[in-house]
Amino acid sequence: MAESLTGMKRSHYCGEVTEKLTGQTITVMGWVNKQRDLPNVIFIVLRDRTGLVQIAVNKDSENYGLAKTIRGEFVVAAKGEVIARTPENVNKNMPTGAIEIDVKELRILSESEVPPFQVADEGVAIDTRLKYRYMDLRRPEMQRVFEMRHKAAQSLRKYLSEAGFLEIETPILINSSPEGARDYLVPSRTHMGSFYALPQSPQQMKQILMISGFDKYFQLARCFRDEDLRADRQPEFTQIDIEMSFADENDILQMTEEMMTQMFKEVLGVEIPKNFPRISWQESMERFGTDKPDTRFEMELKDISNVVRGSDFQVFSGAMESGGSVRGINAEGCASMPRKQIDALVEVAKTHKAKGLAWITLPEDGTIKSTISKFFTEEQLRQIAEKFNAKPGDLILICADENKIVFDALGAVRVAVANKSGIAFEGFNFLWVTEFPLLEWSPEDERFYASTHPFTSPVEEDMPLLETNPAAVRSRSYDLVLNGYELGSGSVRIHRQDMQDRMFNFLGFTKDSAAESFGYFLEALKYGVPPHCGIGLGFDRIIMIMAGADSIREVIAFPKVKDASCPLTNAPNEAEAAHLEELGIKIANG
Repeated sequence: MAESLTGMKRSHYCGEVTEKLTGQTITVMGWVNKQRDLPNVIFIVLRDRTGLVQIAVNKDSENYGLAKTIRGEFVVAAKGEVIARTPENVNKNMPTGAIEIDVKELRILSESEVPPFQVADEGVAIDTRLKYRYMDLRRPEMQRVFEMRHKAAQSLRKYLSEAGFLEIETPILINSSPEGARDYLVPSRTHMGSFYALPQSPQQMKQILMISGFDKYFQLARCFRDEDLRADRQPEFTQIDIEMSFADENDILQMTEEMMTQMFKEVLGVEIPKNFPRISWQESMERFGTDKPDTRFEMELKDISNVVRGSDFQVFSGAMESGGSVRGINAEGCASMPRKQIDALVEVAKTHKAKGLAWITLPEDGTIKSTISKFFTEEQLRQIAEKFNAKPGDLILICADENKIVFDALGAVRVAVANKSGIAFEGFNFLWVTEFPLLEWSPEDERFYASTHPFTSPVEEDMPLLETNPAAVRSRSYDLVLNGYELGSGSVRIHRQDMQDRMFNFLGFTKDSAAESFGYFLEALKYGVPPHCGIGLGFDRIIMIMAGADSIREVIAFPKVKDASCPLTNAPNEAEAAHLEELGIKIANG
């Protein structure tokens, strides 16, 4: 049976025990990481969130019998004298390896069954790790991640507070909005048949705070989106939510740059250049094929439409005749890439609706090979290669189609080539992408939708195009990108009622439907609204990149898996029939 803790109080964390404490009597507590039972002594390595320390129980000690019963993951308290190890016995693999604790008192605070996996185990299946998350979180690398997350949150709060921002909480139970991703709905018992929605973002609430006179707001806000999961998405996540009045794009961008550089310095000790590069959405698409480019490597897209115009190759000519383009990338040094790997790149392009990829290789021996050699002379192929500044040893990959498909396909192929060619992805490359299209056309619904949300302000000079060429209207929006990930987005908001009415009217809202969905917000616009702008940054995504993790579930304490379920709690689960009846809900068969 475990003995009580009476008379013992922790004086030091395991990782704090150093040679400076030699000769002192201290008390440590933690989990048993390892136990070695030798003929005359039992060594036990204790673990807490600060690290490891070894304790020793000699055979002639009154604690020896108890020590023999201790197993892995037992929770133990030990009091004893810190003694220095002899030089030949120093454990160089442990920061505390120069000392150990000669135990005088020992208590078992809690016993453990045989764990489903050892804390030191690697390669444990993710479902097992998440089912026994409390075991997984004991791993030192996981505890370092959450210490980093804590420090990052403290750094953000410190910066924003010193900059005059107020941290204000906004509601979790709100009204459902018809724009954006699917909402999570919460049924109301007191308003049977009606539902709350969980916020995808505190968008309207933070704008109302601006109308309320709180000119600088921030919040580490919990947000919820019912969408398909991927490595950098979870159904519930944390957003660094910021809004400013009497400010414009430059104010938000500059403030965000200062905040991020301070956080990276304080948490990682990394110096980030304070002025992040800025490019427009159009430039980003044309250079990188994506609006969230990884700029740690080059391999930019080149438009060769004019070079191949008039060719007999129907794939190229047909793309240009239909308003598309012919573009490609130069995979430097990849001419010797096996055909199997090139075929894999073709499949990457096809997953983005491209019909395929044409390729040209320039082997070191000076010959030139291509899948389109029967449509172009060798001289023409060399002219194409010159457009890419290609040299012997390079591989050129070309896509022809409508621009969106070309951009999507080559943007994905560019990253795939970088991964296959062993490029060293080092450092933190921040980038602003600005002036996104205000509107996005839906072929299925045959209408335009707001690209971000309907409260984003258009570029003033583009306003005359709203009725004549709406796809060309740019927004006063901006995304912060880091190493190929969108960290967050923001915009200058519409603050005039006439402009907001015009936007809603264009999006197909009648006065009644707009009032039904956004009535309280439209009402607030009548009472003096300051110009304002803001940004929402994915805190989990930032920590994922800082920690070098490959999924945000590694930096969320209790994440969901791909089907949005929780292996630890088995959520979501079925509700009791009486509870459903109380809410007026009936589950349809199937």
